[in-house]
Amino acid sequence: MDVLGHRATGTFVTHCGWNSALEAIVAGMPMLCLSLDEQKMNKLSMTEDIGVALELEGYMTGFVKADDVEAKVRLVIEGEEGRQLRARVAARREDDVAALQEGGSSWAAF
Repeated sequence: MDVLGHRATGTFVTHCGWNSALEAIVAGMPMLCLSLDEQKMNKLSMTEDIGVALELEGYMTGFVKADDVEAKVRLVIEGEEGRQLRARVAARREDDVAALQEGGSSWAAF
């Protein structure tokens, strides 16, 4: 969490494990998804449903080019799409943190 929350960290390349995704959201960190076999549904949720991540091209073949990673990192850090992504992560973070507080929906579910 210290690394994800550090001001020098601009994005998080993740295998799309749910714990990693939740930690990134709580840290307000946009993600680049390089999902492994069993994590493809998480990738779809993060990229298409809740919109807090972008997909790294080539993950299906197991070969992601360095140039593609650089382009996505630059997009997240410098581009308009990246600003929108960070805004969605920030909004989701607020909702998730509220759910974890006493009286929140996660708190009540326990």
